[in-house]
Amino acid sequence: MARANPVEVEKCLKGVNYPAKKQDLIKHAQQQGANQDVMEVLKEIRDQEFNSPIDVSKAVGEIDRQQP
Repeated sequence: MARANPVEVEKCLKGVNYPAKKQDLIKHAQQQGANQDVMEVLKEIRDQEFNSPIDVSKAVGEIDRQQP
């Protein structure tokens, strides 16, 4: 299971132009050299348009709550 936290994810998404779709976030993180944990988290978040880094952090937090 992915264990990247919202802070790690946010660092990899620095410079993203919001609003951004899930695929935009994944592509940007790849370009920034995000590690496997961050990439897994981004692939698990719900597919929607994110208006700010706070929206992304909330989505990452929802994944953490779903894991046992």
